[in-house]
Amino acid sequence: MSIVGLLTFANFNHVMAQDANATDATEQVAATDEAPAADAVVAEPAAEETVAAAPADDTKSFHQMLKEKYIQGGAGWMTPVLLCLIFGMALIIERILYLNMATTNVKKLLEGIEENAKKGDWNGARELCANTRGPVASIFVQGLDRIDQGLDNVEKAVTSYGGVQMARLENNMTWIGLFIALAPSFGFLGTVVGMVQAFDDIETAGDISPTVVAGGMKVALLTTIFGLITAIILQIFYNYILTKIESLVDQMEDGSISFMDILVKYHK
Repeated sequence: MSIVGLLTFANFNHVMAQDANATDATEQVAATDEAPAADAVVAEPAAEETVAAAPADDTKSFHQMLKEKYIQGGAGWMTPVLLCLIFGMALIIERILYLNMATTNVKKLLEGIEENAKKGDWNGARELCANTRGPVASIFVQGLDRIDQGLDNVEKAVTSYGGVQMARLENNMTWIGLFIALAPSFGFLGTVVGMVQAFDDIETAGDISPTVVAGGMKVALLTTIFGLITAIILQIFYNYILTKIESLVDQMEDGSISFMDILVKYHK
């Protein structure tokens, strides 16, 4: 009986131990399942805050937009327009620098010539003109070189060399005008070719839906836009250069008249 009792008590303790272990395991699993859920609940607002704190940056720089439109217009037609802009601006910069260097203080130069003429120092007057930059001073040098040949020869030299200097002032202006005309012409040509391609797409698709036409039309018109912009930019600088040339020509004419008056007054 004692042995049977001991065996029964041992079995009972073993069963109770297994039940306790199973209960602990169940509680641990439940706690483990609840913890990620709680973490997920906490993490979701954080994720939402992160998304809200980082707004989408869809803005593009002017350079990026210009590059994108250039590619959309087609390099085959946009490149000639770009070359017109580059070569035209190169010639414009050259003309502006040349004309700025050709600007002369004619009044001060004439005063210096008159001071030397009063003393009869024509060599000093010629040296003064030779050391002064600009077309007006160059014309005076040509006149003073012929001072001993008479005033008639001086006047002819001044008039003839004045025409040479005017031609130099207008150098490369024809090429600038050519690029002004070519830029929109290339743009229109690209647009016409693009329109033909758009109609080819319509014929291939067998449909005149806006989605078929709009894409080709947009690409075609980009060449015209860039061509017109190029022509406008070049035309503005072209007119500025023409105004500068007209101002220098007026200086040359007025200065030549005053120069001859000085020679008539002091030359004997």
